[in-house]
Amino acid sequence: MLSKLLPIILLIVGTGGGIGAGIALMPEPEPAAETASGDGHEAGGEPHAAPAEEMDEIVTYEYLKLNNQFVVPVVEKDEITSMVVISLSLEAKSGMSNDVYTLEPKLRDAFLQVLFDHANMGGFQGAFTRSDMLMPLRTALREAAQRELGKGISDVLIMEIARQNV
Repeated sequence: MLSKLLPIILLIVGTGGGIGAGIALMPEPEPAAETASGDGHEAGGEPHAAPAEEMDEIVTYEYLKLNNQFVVPVVEKDEITSMVVISLSLEAKSGMSNDVYTLEPKLRDAFLQVLFDHANMGGFQGAFTRSDMLMPLRTALREAAQRELGKGISDVLIMEIARQNV
């Protein structure tokens, strides 16, 4: 009889001990920043205002698709073995579209140099779409865009990528 009740007793004691430990080790609740009335005053009666730095950090982005695809030859033993076609877009701060499209020829040149270097290092060989293979390419493209257009460019997005063997 005791052998049948022992697992149930251990289950109840273990569950109770776990709940007790959870309650004992629970972190203190954080004080509420505003009163329940939501009138903009903190619990101490002082008006609550957001610091100016927080207001400046709100940035909206726009996504700018570059007009044409990039075609990159993959060369092995002095012969073109395949062609890679890539479509890119830029994540830029709002209002940068005029700068991007005005400087697009220079930006395309910088991107092509990065893409050629990536191809020459074997970046488009094998399983080239794996994230660990594309991450260095994404980083290099973002750095090239920031060199040409400034820190208003936050990312370069690879929208399409395809390799065609010749």
